[in-house]
Amino acid sequence: MKKNMAIERIVSGMRPTGNLHLGHYNGVLKNWIQLQHESECFFFVADWHALTTHYDSPEVIEQNVWEMVIDWLAAGIDPAHATVFIQSKVPEHAELHTLLSMITPLGWLERVPTYKDQQEKLSAKDLSTYGFLGYPLLQSADILIYKATQVPVGEDQVPHVEFTREVARRFNHLYGKEPGYEEKAQLAIKKLGSKKGKLYHELKDAYQEEGDDQALEAGQSLIEEHQSLSIGDKERLLGYLEGGGKIILLEPEYKLAPASKMIGLDGQKMSKSYNNTVALRESVEDVQKKIKTMPTDPARVRRTDPGDPNKCPVWQLHQVYSKDDVQDWVRKGCSSAGIGCIECKQPIIDAITKELKPMQERAIHYVENPDLVKSVVAEGCEKAGKLARETMREVREAMGLDF
Repeated sequence: MKKNMAIERIVSGMRPTGNLHLGHYNGVLKNWIQLQHESECFFFVADWHALTTHYDSPEVIEQNVWEMVIDWLAAGIDPAHATVFIQSKVPEHAELHTLLSMITPLGWLERVPTYKDQQEKLSAKDLSTYGFLGYPLLQSADILIYKATQVPVGEDQVPHVEFTREVARRFNHLYGKEPGYEEKAQLAIKKLGSKKGKLYHELKDAYQEEGDDQALEAGQSLIEEHQSLSIGDKERLLGYLEGGGKIILLEPEYKLAPASKMIGLDGQKMSKSYNNTVALRESVEDVQKKIKTMPTDPARVRRTDPGDPNKCPVWQLHQVYSKDDVQDWVRKGCSSAGIGCIECKQPIIDAITKELKPMQERAIHYVENPDLVKSVVAEGCEKAGKLARETMREVREAMGLDF
């Protein structure tokens, strides 16, 4: 299902399970910082999601919620351009999750690829819980409640967005046929005026009878550009245009995030669970110590032994942080033993400390002004809550729960 929107709405969240590190910055935050200037963005602290795997250590979550928001703001998330909020402070997420659970087949949840994968990776924890099985549906509720048009994800998360689309499609199929739907759609067409109403009919026929996608897009634009239509009428007309019912929950598209090349200090993916990270608020001294003690090509036992950059974790960091001339210097110097490993690591140390310095300076401002951080989140929760309540009003009405 396609839907043309005047403004793209992005929804994305992050679990507060520890200090944010360079992997988070390069893999998620850089993308968020760019998106906030291109689209309407909602970024949330996914504290309920953290409980799916950290239910037995809630103190980890409590300690990290505010620290993570500070890291976001310090990295460049701007409350003037993005809505920042905490998931559990908008309880409508849980209500929508509960209602969606009534219509979601168990098999859909069991076949989500990350379900068995995470159970295997986290085998030390008992994850045979409903919360863990149902977390993709909670994720769907997080997205659908804001009628997001785009969800930025890595390739491994694409199945989650497809799952969300299936849930929205099933919901709309079950509950989008409101009483008198066609009559209400016809009344809405009259509100377009005779000229635009006639054009709407022509575009509807061209799409439904001939499969003309351009007619569909033109019809969507016609509806979205008509300022006097209510949200309900717009959704009826969009659904009628496509030959279905009222679109209550919008099917989002996935937006592939740029692949992160960030590796950890040991050559594996940077992750807290591998203890191979550089935190965003790491001191200069600690950054130096961590980089200087990174393993290198095992063939370089002595300073005079030539090495192979492709077998060295430090080289992978050069590919992220160093320009072509520095990379050429490393390749030649390493393979000829012209430079030592400590010498090779210095440009990485310089680049990382330079990248972190402005973030750390901004972080100090927020650490010293906790009320400012709480104010940002309170405003974000209010804005998010207003949208969420509007969606839930429509959902309850569709499901016969608006007594």
